[in-house]
Amino acid sequence: MSLQINSSLAARNTTPKTNTEFIRTSCSTTTYPKLCYSSLSIHAGKIQSSPQLLANAALNVSLSSAKSTSSMMLQLSHGQGMKPREVSAMSDCVEELSESVDELRRSIDEMSSSAKRLTDFQLMINNVQTWVSAALTDESTCSDGFAGNAMNGKLKTSVREKIVNIAQLTSNALSLVNSYASIHG
Repeated sequence: MSLQINSSLAARNTTPKTNTEFIRTSCSTTTYPKLCYSSLSIHAGKIQSSPQLLANAALNVSLSSAKSTSSMMLQLSHGQGMKPREVSAMSDCVEELSESVDELRRSIDEMSSSAKRLTDFQLMINNVQTWVSAALTDESTCSDGFAGNAMNGKLKTSVREKIVNIAQLTSNALSLVNSYASIHG
């Protein structure tokens, strides 16, 4: 996975230890701090100590996870031996994840283009917050489709684990976007 972030925007004169501490501290305010740190610390060199680059990296990690899970769900939805209820839930979930991917992609594009303009910061943040929140809702709706006892246990468990992971990554990304907004503006 490659992050689409411009490290020239990051603060200079930082050390690897400072960078990872910045990520650890920033992640401590999220709902899932361990997942936040483990998913973002590998990008510490690019993030450095920039709240903007941290938020952007979190969005990219969430997008990458949503895309890979969406592909997995699409493959699973064509599997043999599924009950009609399972096929329907899988199909709905593929659609929800596709929308989530689009919303996360739009958020990343919006943050990238705003870095070049530096005008209408609040409008950009509002757009990003709206789209990331919508992505989180889509992920939750997907997961809800696998509630109840009418589902294959293994399929249900596998799908819900993946969706919960994406939702947690997306929740963390939204928290980091909110933190970036609060210090910027």
